[in-house]
Amino acid sequence: MLAVLTIALPVFGLILAGWGAGRARLLGRDATGALNLFVVWLALPAVLFRAMALIHPADLLNGGLLASFGLGIVIPYGGYVWWARREGTALGNRGIQGLSATYANVGYMGIPLCLMAFGEGSLIPGVITMVITACPQFASAIVLLEMDQQGPRDFGRVCRRVGGALIRNPLLMATLAGLGVALAGLSLPVPIDRFLVLMGGAATPCALVATGLMLGETTERFQPSLVARLVVIKLLVQPAIAWVIAYHLVTLPPAWAETAVLMSALPTGAGAFILAKLYGKEAASTSGAVLVSTILSFATLSVLLTWLT
Repeated sequence: MLAVLTIALPVFGLILAGWGAGRARLLGRDATGALNLFVVWLALPAVLFRAMALIHPADLLNGGLLASFGLGIVIPYGGYVWWARREGTALGNRGIQGLSATYANVGYMGIPLCLMAFGEGSLIPGVITMVITACPQFASAIVLLEMDQQGPRDFGRVCRRVGGALIRNPLLMATLAGLGVALAGLSLPVPIDRFLVLMGGAATPCALVATGLMLGETTERFQPSLVARLVVIKLLVQPAIAWVIAYHLVTLPPAWAETAVLMSALPTGAGAFILAKLYGKEAASTSGAVLVSTILSFATLSVLLTWLT
């Protein structure tokens, strides 16, 4: 219960504040888009760049973390796409549904929760999980969507579209830039480091309020049975797989194992909804997955945090 009050409640309090502001239109019509742009282009990139600039490159090759968090995505994602194919669902729709069932809100909720629950020792594994979601997982969904639109024969065009989408992703670019600094053995000058600390300090509250704003403005109508299936996979199946691997099949430092499980247990991230709107596929079900999983995650994450801490 103490973990709920000291860790989960403040996080969900910020989301609730954003939701109330969104429902009441207190911040104007453009607040959600503007705040999201600030988080995506300035605040979160500052956090990622600084974390990667201070990382030990060997930490990136931690097979235990890659296995626990990565297979926690691959197994349910692949299983769902295979099952949906047997149900006759179109390829692009399968890709979006699978993404909705496994795309964790690592940036907006995961990093703040991990830092509050497990301390600075969770930042590096948290950033690595963010890289996984921002690059290979997001790219896999784009590949399925592009193949659905272009056809499997135009594979070169699909690769170009996917590569362009990744290059334009500020979170991925900030991560790679910070990694370049670490690999070069450079240290951040004090003024730049303080700038990044100040800018990154805005990431947590702004990201959580932006999540609440988006939820408060959600008007998409969704199919309850489909959303329920996606949410069960996201909040229960995915973290269960990560837990089995992190605690029983590999050896990880406690903070790394806890981070892998907590990141896997997060609700569906808004990136899945943005991609669904962009391609015009499964926007309602994705919006429903984001909304329902975020609401229910207050209970599931509270139980998980109480157990882990």
